[in-house]
Amino acid sequence: MSNYIDNLNWRYATKKFDSTKKISEDDLSKLLEATSLSASSYGLQPYKILVLKDDDIRAKLKPAAWGQSQITEASHLIVLANQTTFGDELVDDYLTNVSETRGIPVEGLKAYADLMKANLMPLTDEQKAAWTAKQAYIALGNLLSAAADLKIDTCPMEGFDSAQFNEILGLDDKNLNAVVLAAVGYRSEEDQTQHYKKVRKSTENLITII
Repeated sequence: MSNYIDNLNWRYATKKFDSTKKISEDDLSKLLEATSLSASSYGLQPYKILVLKDDDIRAKLKPAAWGQSQITEASHLIVLANQTTFGDELVDDYLTNVSETRGIPVEGLKAYADLMKANLMPLTDEQKAAWTAKQAYIALGNLLSAAADLKIDTCPMEGFDSAQFNEILGLDDKNLNAVVLAAVGYRSEEDQTQHYKKVRKSTENLITII
């Protein structure tokens, strides 16, 4: 745990990446596996993880992120895209996966299916989108922590035009919305932000034990 805390202290929102340094396929695979293992309400994972390597696509996206250099300089750009709405298929597909993975007859999962559907299907499309976005942010948090453990630099990014990203990446037709980004790679020696002391609330101000 001491190493984990050290790595979280090492992590910061990298403003300038070294574009000559690329994440190895092995480390990228570990990072994505860790992200896929993130907690998710009911285990449903109502989002997609897009890993952008293509320089041309990222160049097209950069103006939609107000010209921020991380979009093109980082080794990879990861887009977390939440489902904008859903129906029974979200639950049905998940329970089919549960049945196949655990060797359980899907009929035996009906009570669980009914519970999830009773809680989720009455939501409005706006409420569904808000809920799926929250699930994507849980995955983002795990991605950032896992990257720090691998000594991979990251920059979580909300400063972009989702509508433009959706159009460029063809997400609208897939019932997806780019909700948050994570630029991943390795910090440039020229990034002065890495030398700033980390500023957080004191545990006394942040944490209340009842």
